[in-house]
Amino acid sequence: MARIDVLLPQWGMGMSEGAIVEWLKKVGDHVDEDEPLAEVEAEKVEETLESPATGTLVEILVKEGASVEVRTVLAVIETE
Repeated sequence: MARIDVLLPQWGMGMSEGAIVEWLKKVGDHVDEDEPLAEVEAEKVEETLESPATGTLVEILVKEGASVEVRTVLAVIETE
């Protein structure tokens, strides 16, 4: 098993941070690669954060409503 960090991506050149609007999955949920994990507000636009891997969401590190910098680890997925 491997642990994969879910990072806040930089969707635009000027983007420096984003806020978690809503987690669409909870700890313990199975997720497929590219499946929506969360809604993120960045630069006044909502984006969908997708899973970087197939596995189980084992940890959520950033709570809804929190703003964090680009490349911050938001959650952890454990792969089979």
